[in-house]
Amino acid sequence: MKIEKINLEGKKSSVEVKDSIFSSKINEKLISSVIYKTNANYKGRSSKTKQKNEIIGSTSKIYAQKGTGNARHASRKAPIFVGGGIAHGPKGAVYKVNKINKKVRKIGLFHVLSHKNKANELYVVEDFKEEIKKTKIFNNFLSKFKLKNSLIISDKASRNKIFKSAKNIPNIKIIEQEGTNAYDVLKYKNIVFTATSIKSFQERVSKWVKFII
Repeated sequence: MKIEKINLEGKKSSVEVKDSIFSSKINEKLISSVIYKTNANYKGRSSKTKQKNEIIGSTSKIYAQKGTGNARHASRKAPIFVGGGIAHGPKGAVYKVNKINKKVRKIGLFHVLSHKNKANELYVVEDFKEEIKKTKIFNNFLSKFKLKNSLIISDKASRNKIFKSAKNIPNIKIIEQEGTNAYDVLKYKNIVFTATSIKSFQERVSKWVKFII
């Protein structure tokens, strides 16, 4: 299949892309699973409360087991006492990380890209051959083609030429094609590849095409 390619001047052409990557069958359940696990793993794990075994204090039995008429207790460090440990509280960094199988992560990326292509939110621009020094010029380019709120997946040479002019524009993120992931692709409304980056991306991930379900 072909995707329309544009440049700064507005001239249009087309670029050939693989149907298996950009027009695959969309599995929404798989996409949801990948995004959920990725988002969960991004969360900070800084909250921490002390468990019973982490409280500093006497370990002696507070009173006799029998004969007092009171409930049986062993330690003041129990959660039911003031100053005791916290039952079922947050444990800091000791959380299980949601593992995402590499194959599933790649397939999820293909399905998200196919979803963006189907929604006409996937674009290809010509490589930026000269540095864009002014934010206004790059912002006008984005406005002209309605590319606000975009993830720009760029080759290294083009990234160096647009990074300074794009860094102050809100809702714009520039990454190199090696860092393409399903979470970022779904987070931004538009996905913009450069001509070189989409070619390199396809070459890099083509070995995973056979696993698409």
